[in-house]
Amino acid sequence: MSDSKKILELIFEAVGELNERMPEEEWLEKSKDTPLTGESAKLDSLKLVSLIVATEQKVQEELNAIITIASERALAQKKNPFRTVETLADYILMLVKENAKA
Repeated sequence: MSDSKKILELIFEAVGELNERMPEEEWLEKSKDTPLTGESAKLDSLKLVSLIVATEQKVQEELNAIITIASERALAQKKNPFRTVETLADYILMLVKENAKA
């Protein structure tokens, strides 16, 4: 399995854990196109942080990479890494690759 697919799988696992703690009508779809921020997003800031922390932990456990997703660097990106699941996965992949080089 490619790192890209593995990262999506880890995000979807984190989404599943978050969904378990929310009412069904607020559940996030496990899709690359699921919005995480913006008008059509179902997450408030606390739930977004929970998703990010769970994803960081899964990346550390499964890929043996210690990364920090929410940072000034993330906010400075031209393409908002928190816009959708796919943009988050792309950003995490970049961080994991950098971590592997370090």
